[in-house]
Amino acid sequence: MSVPTEGETYAKLLEYLIKCEEQSAIMAHLNNANDQRNRAIQWLGISEMFKKMQIKVTHLATGRLS
Repeated sequence: MSVPTEGETYAKLLEYLIKCEEQSAIMAHLNNANDQRNRAIQWLGISEMFKKMQIKVTHLATGRLS
């Protein structure tokens, strides 16, 4: 068993955040298709939050977050 590196761990974390963003967007689409516009907008907001989290995590990983 190898010791995890920061780079590998960052890559996994970013991958999970991307998947969460994508799945939230799909939930928004499905709710919109089922005429549940309010829920669709909420899911879209969650998707956007995951996108913002990806940016923050990337900045932190590259040392640019202050």
